[in-house]
Amino acid sequence: MMSLLNGELLDEEIELTLGELCRACRLPADEVIEMVEQGLIDPRGREPARWRFTGMSLRRVRCAQRLQRDLGMNMPGAALAIDLLDELKRLRMRLRRLESE
Repeated sequence: MMSLLNGELLDEEIELTLGELCRACRLPADEVIEMVEQGLIDPRGREPARWRFTGMSLRRVRCAQRLQRDLGMNMPGAALAIDLLDELKRLRMRLRRLESE
């Protein structure tokens, strides 16, 4: 039996406008704006028309969508969970570096 994996490589250097991020995540702009207000993502630029989002923002939004859909988390809970997951990843990387020295 053969399995097919679907995936998307994200370049952390890409920049997406608010509209592009909305299309990529299939979300209305007001939900993305709420994510910015909750601190889940941090765009470059002062106002929504000038906002630019990175590949990391896209990854965080998609992760929040999964947490909301699969676990029923609200937006503040999803933002906190993602921050904790990112911190755990940084700590594991740091531990690996220390162990290899």
